[in-house]
Amino acid sequence: MCGIMSDREAEVRRFIAGQFLFGDDRKLDNEESLLEAGIVDSTGILEIINHLEERYGIKVNDDELVPENLDSVSNIVAFVGRKI
Repeated sequence: MCGIMSDREAEVRRFIAGQFLFGDDRKLDNEESLLEAGIVDSTGILEIINHLEERYGIKVNDDELVPENLDSVSNIVAFVGRKI
């Protein structure tokens, strides 16, 4: 992406910042594990899934509930890109 944030990436960052970081995404690294950093817990992952399903019209299946899909901004953006 040549250092330019995609619309999807910006939207995902805004959602995570708004829901879990009091609107401040400055400390949110796109590669950082949301779970390991304590930004989200299992309930937070469910909130992210609900948001993605509503915002992008996708269905997240049980077998897709893995860190490779949902544990960082980059992983979420790539996952949504594959789903739509």
